[in-house]
Amino acid sequence: MPEVCDGIRARLFLLADPAYRAFQQPLIPTMPPERVIGVRTPALRALARELAGTSVAETFRADLPHRYFEENQLHAFLIERIRHFGETVAALEAFLPYVDNWATCDQMRPPALGQDGAALAIRCRAWLASGRVYTVRFGLVTLMRYFLGAGKSAFPPDPEVPALAVAAAGEDYYTRMAAAWLFAEGLTWQYERFLPWLTDCRLPPELHRMTVRKALDSYRVPAERKAVIRRTWTARTEAADRT
Repeated sequence: MPEVCDGIRARLFLLADPAYRAFQQPLIPTMPPERVIGVRTPALRALARELAGTSVAETFRADLPHRYFEENQLHAFLIERIRHFGETVAALEAFLPYVDNWATCDQMRPPALGQDGAALAIRCRAWLASGRVYTVRFGLVTLMRYFLGAGKSAFPPDPEVPALAVAAAGEDYYTRMAAAWLFAEGLTWQYERFLPWLTDCRLPPELHRMTVRKALDSYRVPAERKAVIRRTWTARTEAADRT
């Protein structure tokens, strides 16, 4: 096992781009700079394509925790190559406790998750209840991708998603931002369902503020909706000033 994993690590260092490393490090503030090699995503995906389905990939995936950011990225992209739902979920359950940054969490998009909506909804709820920041974030992002009725792989909208997102947001920046991202997408695809959470001030104040910011930054939210969304925060802050 050590020889296999050392060999993969050596290949990653051969793919390193120092300029890209310098660009990337500030984007992942929770990751110590010495743990970033500086390999571009297309090169990592190409390596995952080459290794997928081999005993080398299985050995590498079993060697947790990984040392470098790019090793986590490669692991995530290998999971994306798994074709069956059950195997994908098992691989995620083994890996998610070791995910330690937003980029690996958000870039891991296994297509096989789209095979079973009922089972995926159950897994998402378990991930939200895990108590681990990036497992919770993965659950929120997965709910957003599959249960807002958007895109070819989406399942029917889940009416519980807004409440689940609020309950899971917590106090950590990365879980709250994922919940805000979900609400901003909800305001794109299910506007009438999500807007009352803002107009009725049902979101915690910081989550409300972050949601408004994400929605205003989105190119998919029409200008007329942005005006309404902006007013929900203005009205809330003005009401708070009066009390």
